This record gives sequence, structure tokens and C-alpha cells, in this order.
Amino acid sequence: MTARILDGRAVSAELLEQVRQEVSEFVDEHGRVPVLATVLVGDDPASHTYVRMKANRSAKVGMRSRRIELDAGITTEMLVKQIHDLSEDPEVDGILLQHPVPDHIDERAAFEAIAPAKDVDGVTRTSFATTAFGEGGFKSATPGGIMTLLDAYDIPLAGKHAVVVGRSAILGRPVGMLLLTQDATVTYCHSRTVGLAERVAEADVVIAAVGRPGLIRGEWIKPGAVVIDAGYADGSGDVEYEAAAERASYITPVPGGVGPMTIATLLAQTVQAAREREAAHRPRTAPERV
Repeated sequence: MTARILDGRAVSAELLEQVRQEVSEFVDEHGRVPVLATVLVGDDPASHTYVRMKANRSAKVGMRSRRIELDAGITTEMLVKQIHDLSEDPEVDGILLQHPVPDHIDERAAFEAIAPAKDVDGVTRTSFATTAFGEGGFKSATPGGIMTLLDAYDIPLAGKHAVVVGRSAILGRPVGMLLLTQDATVTYCHSRTVGLAERVAEADVVIAAVGRPGLIRGEWIKPGAVVIDAGYADGSGDVEYEAAAERASYITPVPGGVGPMTIATLLAQTVQAAREREAAHRPRTAPERV
């Protein structure tokens, strides 16, 4: 068996074209361009690259990106104030805090400064709760992109056993919640899981979300399983790709799988945020008297 590639580049291109059309319609209807504010703390080269990619994608779909660069020595309090100001800014529709931030910053406090209505990266507690309860809201961007990719290939999830390797607040945990809303049975694994190989071998769907290259051996993969590799470090994913591809039915490449879906989901949710903000501020028409 040789796995079929889950092509995130192709699926994200389709989603971005849809976003471009939605942005054009939004501009025609409201006379303004949706705005995504990106906040970057410090000078990490990878973070600068990611923010630049997001800005380029924003421009291609007709959206405006406002980039805020902050010194690495900024305090948590100063960062929280900056994000709070963006939350109050009527010209901003969505806010992205590029993570990770420097170690001395309380990242959770910074995330929670984002108004839920502008949390297009899905990083606040409010977004996690709405995801967990299936109540709409903004999905964490990478998990949301994973679900869109699975849906694009008509991969059934109901009744399947999904093993999520990783428990981060913005990837592992929320993707498990999204899988639950699709009636999958979910097992979470992490750094203290005993018998990781055995747990992975039981999975119909494997979501690797750790950031440790080659952590998941190809020989662990159940024949016919679907493998989603959302880990990335040193240019590699969490899964031994070649060996896993010989056993899986579907697999994401790294790069070219999950990454493009994350950016496309972020932009799609920014347009959604812009529409919802316009609807919330639209004057209500008084009922006619008869």
C-alpha cells in the first residue's frame, strides 16, 4: 500500500480563491477592506517568515494586513495593552499574535487580551470553549485547517478511533475537540504516555502535533490509517514519512500538508469576523406599525 497524498497546497488554494471572492463581495457591500493585525514580538527569523507569508497571502486575497513589531524585551503588561488597543480599534477585524513569544512573556495573558470577536486564530479560552461545545466561533487555525483538509478528501470520521499525539492549547487539545464533534472516538497521547507505539497502532486516524522530528515511527501506523502530520521542526515532521506512507491510506507531506491550510483558515476566519462585526453594528430596522 502506498498512501494517497493529502495535498494542503491544492486544497488551500481553493479555499483562498473562495476567500478572495468573499473579500471582493465584502468590499462592494461595505466599502472597506477587511483588516488583519499581526503582532510580532522579538526577532525570531522563523516568526518573521511566517508573518511575512501571512501578509503576502492577505494581499493576494485583497485583504489588508497591519503589522505590529515589538521589541523582544517588552513586558507582558505592555503587550497586553497593545493587544487590548487592537481589540478596541474599529478598523481591525482580526488579531493574530505570532507565537511563540519570548519566555518572559505570559503568552496566555496576551492571548486572552484578544477580543473573542477578533480571535481569528482561535487561541482564547472562549474560542476553545465554543469549539468544544460545537457552538461555532473561531476554530484554532491549524486544527480548523486539518478538519477542512479531511473534509476535502471525504474522509469519514464518525466511529473512527483518532489518536492525537500532543496536547498543546492551540493544536492538540482543540483538534481533539473538533474530532469529537464529528463523532470520532479520541485518545490523547503526550510526553508521559506509556506505550505510545501501541496507542498509535490502534488508530484509524493519527494526528501528530508535537514538533519532534521522527517521533512517530512508520512501523507503528495501522495499515489503512489516515496520518496527519502537524509537527514541524528542523524542516521535518513528527512522522517517519516514507515508512508511514507505505502503510497509511492517506498522509500529509511536510511541508505542503497542514501548513498551507493554517494560513487559509486564518484568512477565511478574518473575513467571517469582518462580516459578523458589520452585522453586529448594523442598525436594526424598526418594525412597521399596522
